[in-house]
Amino acid sequence: MTTFNPPIKARTTKELLLIVGAPDEWNEIALLEAQSELALRKVNELEIKQAKHSSKQKARLEELKRAKESYSVFDFIFEPITFIEIIFSWELKKDGYLRKAEQQRWFRKTLLVLLLAILLFFIIYK
Repeated sequence: MTTFNPPIKARTTKELLLIVGAPDEWNEIALLEAQSELALRKVNELEIKQAKHSSKQKARLEELKRAKESYSVFDFIFEPITFIEIIFSWELKKDGYLRKAEQQRWFRKTLLVLLLAILLFFIIYK
C-alpha cells in the first residue's frame, strides 16, 4: 500500500479539498483516500465541487499567463541562453507559450533574411 507523508488522514480539510480539486496532480490512491476522508468528515458536496471549480479556474489562469508571456530585450542581455532557446526550441507553442512562439517565428525569419543578405553581400563583393 502507498503511504503518503504526511498521511492523507492527517491533513486538514482544506488540503484534502485541494487534492480532490486537482485530480490530475495526484495519483488515484491519494485521490480516493482524500475523497473517503472528506466523506468521513461530512464535508458538504458543494464545497468539493467548489474546490474542483477553483482548481480548474487556477489552471486556466496559468494557461492564459503562459500564453501571454513574451521575450523582452532584457532577456537577451541578461540571459544569453534566450538566443539559443529561440533558435533551437520547437516546443514553445505546444507548451502553451503562444506569444513567445510568435516572436520566435518572427525572429527566425529575420535572422534568415539577415544571413542571406550577408551571404549575398560576400558573394557579390568578393
